[in-house]
Amino acid sequence: MIYQFRSKAGPDVIMLSDLTERIFIILGHPLEARGIFTVEHLPGLITALETAILKDLDERKESESSQKEDRLGQRAYPFLELLKESSAKEEPVMWGI
Repeated sequence: MIYQFRSKAGPDVIMLSDLTERIFIILGHPLEARGIFTVEHLPGLITALETAILKDLDERKESESSQKEDRLGQRAYPFLELLKESSAKEEPVMWGI
């Protein structure tokens, strides 16, 4: 399944369900077919995702196999940027399938 995230603050971000599910687990938010992140929630979501990215980087540094295919920071970057732009411009982020 493909999820499309939209905000007036920036370009749309399209993600496959595996990454979307992983990010929503990190954010502690239930993944539904459609939804919205309000402006009030964005700072906490940004912090949670940045923390998870830093944790992933630390784990890669400690691990001998740093060539893991699934790098959270790289895959989540467009979504994180959309959250940041939306927070700065005080615009909600909406999504759907």
